[in-house]
Amino acid sequence: MLDEGAAKTPSTVGDAEEVLSQARALWQKYFTLSKELFKFSDQTDSDIFVDLVEQRGRLIEKIKALPENNYRESEECKAMIAQMIPMDKQIIYKARAWLNKSRRQNSTVRSYDLVGAAELSGVIFNKKY
Repeated sequence: MLDEGAAKTPSTVGDAEEVLSQARALWQKYFTLSKELFKFSDQTDSDIFVDLVEQRGRLIEKIKALPENNYRESEECKAMIAQMIPMDKQIIYKARAWLNKSRRQNSTVRSYDLVGAAELSGVIFNKKY
């Protein structure tokens, strides 16, 4: 009698190689997206940046959904990860700097809006006809 759980795991060398090949392809795409994200972290186009972050998130989910494999422990993957770590740190630093700058700009705009509204209301109410 066949075990149903065994049918879900790679039972042959071909299946294991296919899973390893899928893992390699997904990690390569993740690495490429990380490089693109690093390039766009200097840009002011936040829509592209956010789209790339979302794409990377979807790739992470696909990588996690793969059957268990040893690709993450391979030298090839470790080399990619070693290259991605400094990029990710720079991306995070630039994203935080952009976010802080954006918050300051929004705060400044809001403060001018409040001052302008207060001046107008004071002028209208104090004006004699």
